[in-house]
Amino acid sequence: MPPATSPGLDDRLARVRFRRAVTLMVMTLFVPGSAQLVAGRRQVGLVAIRVWLSVIGVLTFVVLVGLVWHGFVIWLLVHSLGLVRLVLMVLAVGWAGLFVDAWRLGQPLELRQKQRLAMVGLNGLLCFSVAGSLLFASHVVTVQRDFIAAMFGDGTASDPHHGRYNVLLLGGDSGVGRWGLRPDSITVASIDEETGHTVLFGLPRNMANFPFAEGSVMAEQFPDGYDCEGCYLNSLSTFAADNPELFAGSDHPATVEAVIEGVEGITGLPINYYAMVNLKGFQQLVDAVGGVKLNVMDRIPIGGVGGPVTGYIEPGYQRLDGFQTLWFARSREGADDYSRMARQKCVMGAMLDQLSPQVVVTRFEQIAKAGKAVVSTDLPASELATFMDLALKARALPVSTVSFVPPMINTAEPDIALVREKVAAAIEKSQSRGESKESGSEESASGDAPAAPAAPAEPHKKRRTPAPGVPMTGGSIGSLAEGYVANESADLSSAC
Repeated sequence: MPPATSPGLDDRLARVRFRRAVTLMVMTLFVPGSAQLVAGRRQVGLVAIRVWLSVIGVLTFVVLVGLVWHGFVIWLLVHSLGLVRLVLMVLAVGWAGLFVDAWRLGQPLELRQKQRLAMVGLNGLLCFSVAGSLLFASHVVTVQRDFIAAMFGDGTASDPHHGRYNVLLLGGDSGVGRWGLRPDSITVASIDEETGHTVLFGLPRNMANFPFAEGSVMAEQFPDGYDCEGCYLNSLSTFAADNPELFAGSDHPATVEAVIEGVEGITGLPINYYAMVNLKGFQQLVDAVGGVKLNVMDRIPIGGVGGPVTGYIEPGYQRLDGFQTLWFARSREGADDYSRMARQKCVMGAMLDQLSPQVVVTRFEQIAKAGKAVVSTDLPASELATFMDLALKARALPVSTVSFVPPMINTAEPDIALVREKVAAAIEKSQSRGESKESGSEESASGDAPAAPAAPAEPHKKRRTPAPGVPMTGGSIGSLAEGYVANESADLSSAC
């Protein structure tokens, strides 16, 4: 017969067994494989710990390198998604298996009923939490991989021109087969390849009598410039849609290629890539990022110009949802095209400023879903890391704007020489800012001239309406006669 034990001793032994079982589970949570190592399953424990230490080592290396070289981390995330997804799935299955094994090593049959139930619950909770989190992360990686495959092609990368990438941004209504039909918004973002400093060049949709890029298809069709009746910049896509055979050899859709050739002829800037946004679906993208904070300086009508005004966006520095942001950018009731262009620049600046890495990570699935339906671009996936790195740099710098609108430019008879002069001056000023910033950093590092301490980044402040006497039209500071501040500014945020 087995020796008799006292009830007190049984209770103590039960508590010891329970504490041991819980300890094995907790050890598996913090150091996978450690429970197997102390319980005698040395081979399994050593393999698991080595894998765990390898993962910790790789993550530490990536973080340390990322602190000094953001581009490496971005490149890694863009180009190794398949491997990351596989690793996450293997870790999820392996970690869950270690939890089950740790539960078995805790000898649940020797525990009391309530203790056994508690261990089953703890094991299930840990398996679900840890493995579930890793599998969800794997799902997010899959979404990102599918998003990149659907959004970005495998085309040839375009080298920067004189140290700058020039990206054509188009916004317009579209439907099935109607991408690029008469774009409402036409902007060139010229980005310094080193500093990320960005200049936005805005072109009015009603610009006429302009030349095309030399040797282009449109230059052959209109050797004296686009001077026909009713021929405006935003009608180029319509012309191309009606004559697609002219652009049979183009790398871009005909409707986009025609606009590119016109923009290049006006600005003299070779276009590297384009991105086209469906404005009717733009509100989905804004909602996906949780809205945009904008300074509404005047009541902005919703509707109007051929339809009834159905409401207003009231003044104030506030977060607007997708519907409100779209109307903030598009409303023309009581305004003109040029004040609307100024508001559109403010939306661009706000999106760049507020679309932080944290927002992208936490809302990536919604952004990816909206982006595939809203945006079309020829940026190849191989260049995505480069442009993500430039975007992070651009967030910390002022965005400059130059719009070729009255009173600077007569859109019916534009002075193309003046346009190109303004383009060159804005780019030169942008580059000089970047060079002076780099020079200051080098001098500080060498000890030749101590740099002043950097001012801390100020949080978003509630901006007020212009002072009395400062003109404002259609919700934009300025007027048609004097120009709108956001259309020509060295710092877009200060003009919005």
